[in-house]
Amino acid sequence: MPFKTLPRIATLAALPLAIASTHVQAQSTEMAISTLLPEDMSNNEVYPALIHFKNLVETRTDGDVEVVIFGGGQLGSEVEAASEVQGGRTLQSTIITTGAMSSFFEDYQLMTAPFLFDNWRQAWSFFDGEWFADFMSGTIEDADMRYLGTFDDGGGFVAFTNNERLIETVEDLEGLNIRTEENPGHVAIMKALGASATPLPWGELITALETGLADGQFNAPVLNTTFNFDEVTDYTTLTGHVYNSAAWLISESWFQELSDEHQAVILTSAREAIELGHGMSGALATASWVESCERFEECYIMPPEERQRMAEIALPAWRDWIVNDFGIEEEQVDAFLEEVARVGDEVAEQDISRYGQ
Repeated sequence: MPFKTLPRIATLAALPLAIASTHVQAQSTEMAISTLLPEDMSNNEVYPALIHFKNLVETRTDGDVEVVIFGGGQLGSEVEAASEVQGGRTLQSTIITTGAMSSFFEDYQLMTAPFLFDNWRQAWSFFDGEWFADFMSGTIEDADMRYLGTFDDGGGFVAFTNNERLIETVEDLEGLNIRTEENPGHVAIMKALGASATPLPWGELITALETGLADGQFNAPVLNTTFNFDEVTDYTTLTGHVYNSAAWLISESWFQELSDEHQAVILTSAREAIELGHGMSGALATASWVESCERFEECYIMPPEERQRMAEIALPAWRDWIVNDFGIEEEQVDAFLEEVARVGDEVAEQDISRYGQ
């Protein structure tokens, strides 16, 4: 009799372990996130924001969702990573900049508009607002990816660096050969401002400046100091004529497999991480601009009046390109620009009504 009942007793004893093992496996959901930016807490805003997101998600789901971050382009280019996110099997989320984003959602080319924002608060209010969230919901239909938020790529606003002269007015751009990204929108902007444009991939930029193939370039101050552009160019001007951004996306297919509770955790935690990133990007950009003024021979912040002059030249040229060449509907372009302007006015009016008389 004991020999006959022993296997059943052993089976019953092992059953709780089997149930526990199955329970753990069922709740162990991995969210892998890819970014080109390094796994560094001090030289970019994205990685610290993702670490905060990881802590929030894992705590709020009691470890049911595990967030794994792959920085420094470990999982390939932005386009390669986003393609993996579409399936949601090996990679569930990524952060991609404007050029790559436009490969999956063409309307994102609107973000190449020149002189789009006057300040960070306008930019952040726009990106975090209802209009832009509705606009970005198109990524689900077009690419099977859900939009979580926008980071300021390198601090957002860009600065020229060049070898010839300090750019103080639009006339100072006349005749300069400026390297741009391989983006026809940026080429149209430079030509309108009187410069010639040489589209080149990132890997050829330093050589182009060293050899004279290009006189200058523009990037966020964070990149200008990180990649030592002061060693190959002498002058820098903060114009903010382009605002670089990076969209945070998640696989829609994977997202829909989560429980309602876990979906809510992902969304609310992402919003808090984005807010953290905004603040850090502003601090990094400011510190990098101070460093630029120490390292370049001369530095200059373009005043609002001259930025307006440049905008009145560049914006019509860009608008002509995006409507007639790229093919975005004129009404959509107008709605986009009107919303940006409305948000700017609203931010300014709130300041006066809340803190003024």
